[in-house]
Parts: sequence; C-alpha cells; structure tokens
Amino acid sequence: MKTLYFTLLLVSSLYSETFDAYLKRFDYNERTEMKIKSLEAIELYKMGEVEFVDIRFKEEQSTWGFPFMKQIPLNELPSRLNELDKNKTIVTVCPHYDRAEMARIYLTLKGYKSRYLTDGLIGLAGYLRGDEAKEFVKETTKK
Repeated sequence: MKTLYFTLLLVSSLYSETFDAYLKRFDYNERTEMKIKSLEAIELYKMGEVEFVDIRFKEEQSTWGFPFMKQIPLNELPSRLNELDKNKTIVTVCPHYDRAEMARIYLTLKGYKSRYLTDGLIGLAGYLRGDEAKEFVKETTKK
C-alpha cells in the first residue's frame, strides 16, 4: 500500500506545474484565456466542451445552485480531482469570482485547462432566466 501511495504521489508531482513556473510563463494571452463570461461558457457547455464546477461551500450550494454543475467545494477540490474530465475545459464558479480564480489556478497547476466565470454565479443567474433558461434546458436535455 505504501508503494502505491508513493508511486501516485510521484506521478502526480510529475504532472504538476509549480506556481513559480506558471508565473514565469504568464502573459497577456494567459490573462485573456483564464477568464470566460456566461454567454461563451454556456455556448461551449452546449457543445460539450466545458464542465462547470461550483466551488462554493456546501452550505451555499444547498441554498441555491444549478443542476448541470458539479458541486465540489474549494476545500475538497484536491481530493476530488478524479471527478473532473481532463478532456474538457473546467469552468470554475462562485457568486462573484474570487474563489473561482483560486480554483482555476490550482487546476491549471495540476494540468487541467481551466477558466473562471468572470460574471460569477450571480451573472449566470441573470443570463439564464426567462427565454434563455427555456432554450438552455431545451438544448441541453435533447442530448
């Protein structure tokens, strides 16, 4: 069992980028690519290219949320990485974007393609209402 643990630890460290290395390669392109707005994120979700992850605390998630999102609180993210699809862009979300950006940095350092929702869950709720909500449900349930 110890051997398996150390092997997994070694393999996971080989696929992780250090924060120093990330900062050294940070440029205007990365600054643009790390962000995404609701409209673009929803369109990419409809095409099956993104996975939303709500990283709020469990208590926050229990009061309101979106059924199409994975619920992984920020403090559980390190132990639940295996639930995420590495073939999709992970869009991290919280009410505004502060914790979502923390999660995005973490996921990026772990080798995931990740972006944070700049208008947050509050902006997404404002976008997905009325006719937009109806069309979204219609388009995403026919798959």
